[in-house]
Amino acid sequence: MPPNPDFELYDNVGRDADQIAAACYGIATGRDLLRWAKRDAEPFLAERPLPDTPLPSSDLAPYHDALAAAGTPAQASAVTQHLLDAAEPVLQAVSDYLLAAARWRGQNRGAEPDSPPKMLMAAASRSLDALALAHRADLAILRAAYDPAPALRTRADAPASTASELPPAPPRSPPTGPAPGR
Repeated sequence: MPPNPDFELYDNVGRDADQIAAACYGIATGRDLLRWAKRDAEPFLAERPLPDTPLPSSDLAPYHDALAAAGTPAQASAVTQHLLDAAEPVLQAVSDYLLAAARWRGQNRGAEPDSPPKMLMAAASRSLDALALAHRADLAILRAAYDPAPALRTRADAPASTASELPPAPPRSPPTGPAPGR
């Protein structure tokens, strides 16, 4: 195989790890693959134009401003929940699309666990995980503010009347040495 004219041996200045690894193994980079696919799909996309704008509004300044002005956990939670509610339809749509891409032409049927269709299905499933995790974290903040766990008592500061409420002491463990009489 002739050397790649775009890559001089041992000259990695200005190259990223993906480019260096690709040159070492004689394979295309991820960006190369995307560039080639975009080139080859141009006629297809000319017939089916897709929007060039981002799906949701990428301006989160109002959320950041509101969060910065929040003075209580309830106010911060209101901002967080509003953002999660606004993002949910978009993330659900992305999840639905990834699932459709995984099922495209039945490629997911009988696919191996680490195959591209299974990875797409996992991405579809995990795309909504961010919302669920953020919601759980927000609830934990609210629980700490509104419904904190009762403080645990130690034996030293427990009143004497609670001694009867304690479970019985565990039975003594058997000796670890040889059995008596042997």
